[in-house]
Amino acid sequence: MAELPTQQEPLTLDTFVRGLWEENPVFVMLLGMCPVLAVTNSTMNAIAMGLATTFVLVCSSLLVSLLRNWIPKQVRIASYIVIIATFVTIVDYGIQAISLELYAALGAFIQLIVANCVILGRAEAYASKERLHTTFINSLGMGAGFTLALLSLGTVREILGSGTILGVPLFPADFQPWVVMILPPGGFFVLGAWLLLFNWLRLRKARKSPDPTGAAIHAS
Repeated sequence: MAELPTQQEPLTLDTFVRGLWEENPVFVMLLGMCPVLAVTNSTMNAIAMGLATTFVLVCSSLLVSLLRNWIPKQVRIASYIVIIATFVTIVDYGIQAISLELYAALGAFIQLIVANCVILGRAEAYASKERLHTTFINSLGMGAGFTLALLSLGTVREILGSGTILGVPLFPADFQPWVVMILPPGGFFVLGAWLLLFNWLRLRKARKSPDPTGAAIHAS
């Protein structure tokens, strides 16, 4: 059986917020890049994929945390994959039942959630070591951070590439969409712009934060 960790993280606001900023799966850790680039050509696709991934992340993390004392460490990765695949199957059939159009738009990337590094990484690095309630809050924050990243890309790409937001036109009829934005290269362009902005904000915050002596850190 897996050994209990000697120390466990206390539940604080940072347990949730960490996934939105300091450990954002996309903008900081650069995980799950396939769905980030492939399905964010519209806001609806981004929201659907983000919520689907969050559901799998939260449910699988909770089950891993619940069973952490009974899963032998020799087969822990295989066990985590089986758990994740179970919830991916639930999501797959759920989306198919709700909307065939959305299911076709997301394509194989629904099934590929099982290989998403964000989910397997949280199961191994966090859920297998922490208590149930702490795991729930942390995985919810990571899922929210992943969804926020997808939504950031999907909104920009749909506005510039189609001139709409959630299918609602935003510009006059003579607006010329940037077709490249809904194509694969557009995903790289928008992701690069968001990474640039996100890292600039992080550096700006770090420069303004006080050092151990109490003085503010300024850019040289």
